[in-house]
Amino acid sequence: MTGPGAAGLRSGRVVVVGASLAGLRAAEALRDEGFTGDLTLIGEEPHAPYDRPPLSKTVLTGRLGGDHIELPRVRDIGARWLLGTPATGLDVPGRRVELADGRRLEYDRLLIATGTRARRWPVEAGGGLEGVHVLRTREDAERLRGALAAGPRRVLVVGAGFTGGEVASACRELGLPVTVTQRSAAPLAGALGGVTGRAAADWYREAGVDLRLNTTVEALEGDAAGRLRRAVLSDGTAMPVEVAVIATGAVANTEWLAGSGLAADHRGVVSRGDCRAVAYCGSTAEDIYVAGDVARWPHPLYPGQLLRLDHWDNALAQARTAAHNLTRDPDERRAHRPLPAFWSQQFGRYLKSVGVPAVADQVAVTQGALDQRRFVAAYGLKGRLVGVVAVDSPRVLDGYAALIEARAPFPPRLGATDGPGRLDPVDADFPRRDAGGAPEHDIHPPSALAPARTAQR
Repeated sequence: MTGPGAAGLRSGRVVVVGASLAGLRAAEALRDEGFTGDLTLIGEEPHAPYDRPPLSKTVLTGRLGGDHIELPRVRDIGARWLLGTPATGLDVPGRRVELADGRRLEYDRLLIATGTRARRWPVEAGGGLEGVHVLRTREDAERLRGALAAGPRRVLVVGAGFTGGEVASACRELGLPVTVTQRSAAPLAGALGGVTGRAAADWYREAGVDLRLNTTVEALEGDAAGRLRRAVLSDGTAMPVEVAVIATGAVANTEWLAGSGLAADHRGVVSRGDCRAVAYCGSTAEDIYVAGDVARWPHPLYPGQLLRLDHWDNALAQARTAAHNLTRDPDERRAHRPLPAFWSQQFGRYLKSVGVPAVADQVAVTQGALDQRRFVAAYGLKGRLVGVVAVDSPRVLDGYAALIEARAPFPPRLGATDGPGRLDPVDADFPRRDAGGAPEHDIHPPSALAPARTAQR
């Protein structure tokens, strides 16, 4: 760096590891914040940054090609791009990022935005068979699109979270028979709980999906040529399938941080509220910031939790916060505190959420009814409103968001004309979380600070 103060913070060398939504928008925000120094973006994928939500929503059905989802550039960032070159190590004392091609890049400040990847099926249980897919990258979507276009006799989707539901919905839109297995008692249960999840189960069945709840896949079996042919389920079923989509959650891309001393593992990289990374000993890595899906961070509205949100809106907002703080003196930094929000389209329904429903202990339907097409469900934790889910009613959420930010009591007293005569909160019915898996909207206690395990991508 060239010196202390604002001038020094807006010059020097900044390296951004991760060239997707958070990385690109952070780089643009750095220039907007007045950063004039050397800027390098490192990306594991060979493509320019692209939008991931369309992969499961429009690319699979062929309404949009994989070559039409590149993210628009807000401005010329004057950066050096190193695409198709993953980072393999981080030397924090030496301020160097190690690359797969053997190069070492020196930095004055670093932004980690490496995101997540789809959790894969074990090879020993059939994960290496032709016809077994995941959906996270552009290549994943193009391969799966080709497999669906070939007209398989049956598609198996393992997992009924948001990605699994969107894939199953795309399959039905294409007229393909599809079976969905879910280890819990309802779709979306990990993110929205069993009450809303049971309403979602009706959407699956109305669309003609063969939904198997409280069911796991014991093995995927293939023929002599290594092509998927059969799935063995825990309910005793052995069904013929030609395409299987594994939608069992995401794993943070943190293996390259092994030995760095940062608090990073498969759940993400721990950061402070101002996006600065945390070391496993609990100290702050002053010149290292974290943004996007890979970040685990504390939100002032949800004390006692570290949130990891695979949300488009959060990646965008956190990138801007990190860029601002990276170019400012300590007394000018700001906390990252936008209210989380996400959306999903499946089986002809538009679902949108604000807040963090997954931390709730109770839920109440405040508008509409669960057996109707439109409804709103409010989520509470210890008598406070913490999240809201709206199905085909997105315009009402601004008012609910204001109540969440005001720490309004639960259940909220709205007097809505389409509300029930009496609010009746019930247990939100979230499934128990196990140590090995986590839902797409990941929540962890803040005490789990441990060094990254030795592993390589």
